[in-house]
Amino acid sequence: MTGNLVLLGIAIGQGQLAGSVRSVIALAGFAVSVAIGVRLTAGMGGPAVWPLSVTLALLVELGLLAAFLAGWEFTGDHPATLALDALVVLSAGAMGMQAAAARRLQVTGVTTVFVTGMLTSLIADLAMVGPGRSHWRLWGTSLICLVIGAAAGAVLFLAWRPSAPIISIVLVGAVIAVATISSRNRR
Repeated sequence: MTGNLVLLGIAIGQGQLAGSVRSVIALAGFAVSVAIGVRLTAGMGGPAVWPLSVTLALLVELGLLAAFLAGWEFTGDHPATLALDALVVLSAGAMGMQAAAARRLQVTGVTTVFVTGMLTSLIADLAMVGPGRSHWRLWGTSLICLVIGAAAGAVLFLAWRPSAPIISIVLVGAVIAVATISSRNRR
């Protein structure tokens, strides 16, 4: 979403508001989904490591990704403008729901959509001398995994473009399955 805000600002600065429509669509889809996701995750589940509300939010994300996949399959990997706008809303909505679910988990400094902040926190933690450097391993590992995931996603997208959205569905489904099994084993 940072990129969408930057693109929106550039379009406004250049007086090309028509070029900012897709950024506005993405930001709106994200904002609405975060708002719904925050309400969903705040409404149930106590201080558990993995509250049921997080699983429900990820199931909503999975539904949005499935709708995205259906739209992708229906329109092809080069959709027309209106279809592309609908796909942007679905994608941004899935991202917003994921952000709300991650926010509910309250893992200090780790988020799925605020990578610059996590990088800043990592560098600040590493720059500190002495005690207080408590999260650098978590932040460093998270950032490395994001880069590896993005690289793998790009390779898969190039190799398997027509069915690329399936990868997101499989990954979110795997997270839900692992979390559900882990929660059951803890009880």
